[in-house]
Amino acid sequence: MVFHKSVVHNSLDMPDTKPLRKLVTKARNLRDDHHERHRPSGFGFAIADSIDYFDRAHWDTVTAHDSLFLSRRYLRVLEEAGPENLRQRYALIFRGPEPVGAVAAQSVTVSLARLRKSSTPGKAGARFERLDEKMLVCGNLLSWGMHGVSFAPNQDHTVLWPAVAEAIYRLRRADKLSGETDFVMVKDIPNEQVSGASALSRFSYRELETEPNMVLEISPQWRSYDDYLASLTSRYRKQAKQIEKEVASAGCRVEETGSEDVARYAEQLHALYMQTHRNARLRLVTLPVSFLPTLAAQLGGDTRFTVVKQDEQLLGFVTTVRDGETAVGYNIGFDRKANAHFPIYFRLLQAVVDHAIKLGCRRLSLGRTALEPKARLGARPDPLRIWIRHRIPMLNVVVRGLLHTISDHDDAPERNPFK
Repeated sequence: MVFHKSVVHNSLDMPDTKPLRKLVTKARNLRDDHHERHRPSGFGFAIADSIDYFDRAHWDTVTAHDSLFLSRRYLRVLEEAGPENLRQRYALIFRGPEPVGAVAAQSVTVSLARLRKSSTPGKAGARFERLDEKMLVCGNLLSWGMHGVSFAPNQDHTVLWPAVAEAIYRLRRADKLSGETDFVMVKDIPNEQVSGASALSRFSYRELETEPNMVLEISPQWRSYDDYLASLTSRYRKQAKQIEKEVASAGCRVEETGSEDVARYAEQLHALYMQTHRNARLRLVTLPVSFLPTLAAQLGGDTRFTVVKQDEQLLGFVTTVRDGETAVGYNIGFDRKANAHFPIYFRLLQAVVDHAIKLGCRRLSLGRTALEPKARLGARPDPLRIWIRHRIPMLNVVVRGLLHTISDHDDAPERNPFK
């Protein structure tokens, strides 16, 4: 019997093929993504410059179950009284004759000056201040939440996200006569949509987490603001009542007001808004004087306005919008000098809680800024993400400034003010 000597290879002598396999896989994925980006998704598309250019039934079939911020009446507010550097753009996605998706986007021109609280010194800074960047935002720069994409009921979202990418591409190309758009943002994707939206990475989009939306869950037991106060621990209830007391001691009245007064006080309300807006870290767009009166007229009973008055002088205001079962603390403005002496801003936040309860909502969305005072109300962070795509990101100072401002944020504090 002949025995063959087995050959034993030392593992140290064998080449490590894992890096090579990873490189091959990455190259194959890049190739596949390139092919997907350069072929149609198979869906049909209709593009419009105004929401009224679409068949009403087509848009409503897709969006009626979704956010008020995708409704035709709200979108008309943006078209009639939106910021001067912003224009609305829309797309409907069709499978055959059936509308299955909708995209609401904004074409906006921004400069470095809009990203800063103060001007950049020197001649070089002055040149940068004049640099403009044309952006296409799938979503709404005047709100937070997924207000740029809607899918018809009973549709597979995973299949439709590539169609969203194609719709955005078509909108960008259709707008080329107004100038080249190199930067695209898909705004405010919540956790439940992240897995489907990850398809955007195959179209050269990059995911970025932003500051969270602060959300207060409204208890069914709260029939009034007093019920909310009663649910707080003694420490937080005492703080809340102290805020009310200090504002009242300053001779201020806190009043709800109607749409007629919103129109009458438009200039004063806008001046208060500007005091708050100028202090914001990111100022891509600025509301005109006509925005609040138009919002009040278009949304009617789905809005609440509260003002803080000292004698007949307005020192602050806040707007709440009912978006289905969610109340949105939307626009706010206050006199910053007066606020340094007594807590106007905190009192306005309390008014928004009162609005949410009166509107019969199940939750209150308070937005991204001022995380600490919102956490003290009982709000908790709800993560949001954006997806961005830029043709030459390393060469553009405006985009770098924008991304730094978005990504550089604090974590939401943890507070539990309830018993």
